[in-house]
Amino acid sequence: MSTGATLPRWADLLLLPVVCLGVALLAGAAVVALVGQNPGEVMAALVRGAFGTPRGLSYTLYYATTFVFTGLAVSVAFHAGLFNIGGEGQALMGGLGAGLAALAWSAALPAYAMLPAMLVCSMLLAMAWAAVPGYLQAYRGSHVVITTIMFNFIASSLMAYLLVNHLRPRGAMAVESAAFAESARLPSARDVLGWIGVDWPASPLNASVLLALLAALGVYLFLWHTRGGYRLRAVGASPGAAEYAGIRSRRTTMLAMALSGALAGLVGINEVAGVSGKIVLDFVGGAGFTGIAVALMGRNHPLGIVLASVLFGALFQGGAEVAFDVPGFTRDMVVMLQGFIVLFSSAMTYLVAALLARLLRLLGPAKVRHG
Repeated sequence: MSTGATLPRWADLLLLPVVCLGVALLAGAAVVALVGQNPGEVMAALVRGAFGTPRGLSYTLYYATTFVFTGLAVSVAFHAGLFNIGGEGQALMGGLGAGLAALAWSAALPAYAMLPAMLVCSMLLAMAWAAVPGYLQAYRGSHVVITTIMFNFIASSLMAYLLVNHLRPRGAMAVESAAFAESARLPSARDVLGWIGVDWPASPLNASVLLALLAALGVYLFLWHTRGGYRLRAVGASPGAAEYAGIRSRRTTMLAMALSGALAGLVGINEVAGVSGKIVLDFVGGAGFTGIAVALMGRNHPLGIVLASVLFGALFQGGAEVAFDVPGFTRDMVVMLQGFIVLFSSAMTYLVAALLARLLRLLGPAKVRHG
């Protein structure tokens, strides 16, 4: 993401997000002080709740896993010049695809066949769901922002209809499917670490955290080390120049949206196969929109997205603990702190980047000029 300031690559990817985060935390601390709370106490409780115990760390990484998938989905589309805000609906479709595969085959297939089948089905259904707005953008001129946000509502309604009328067991009151067989369950972190003799507390963290890291690595290799990734970034930089160079921008737009949807669909593996073991109504819980902030904070680079996902995971988990540990500090105040981070990692980035570039020029003109 370009900020319009003359920053070297290392400063744009590493230093700028850290400075923006620091400014956001200072602004949040000032507001915390204004409402009569101790900023130091609040921040200490937040860090302790997110990283101070194995259970807290597990929840932080569990949230981060979901945010890596949605952040990568936003990033891939962004590099193609598209703003995909349909991650919420695409994640729902990913969970639906994984869940339908589990309901159909988990009683007959072993885990080594069932889990890959769920992975493929989740990615394919989410990919198909995202490809429709991609087609409308590429061939019909319908703006992808409008179509993807509309598809979020359609996906939510479709999920509710299927669960209420077709997937809910007869006589059950809860709006959810029947439980999957054991072969359709991803091992939890407690199970995995138990195999090597480590006693770990129970939590939603599961093996999909490894899948998130592999997805980040795969996106990095694709975007910066393959011809397809180069074409995608070329179309995002200048569709006209890309067409002149022989790159088919429409086909690339379709590819970018399909890959973006597939990445968002992996949220379903984390939630459906890793946590609930059944299809539930609203397992995404706003993670598709949080992925936009994660991608902005991570400068649309896979490494930055992983780090930003851990930060937002810490805010979600640590914020919940702060609401319990600090009297008078409510969940709404945690949302306020998240809002400051989003503000300073997006709109205020241009201001911070200009000031940072000026400072770096004063400290080392040659390094900035040739970075």
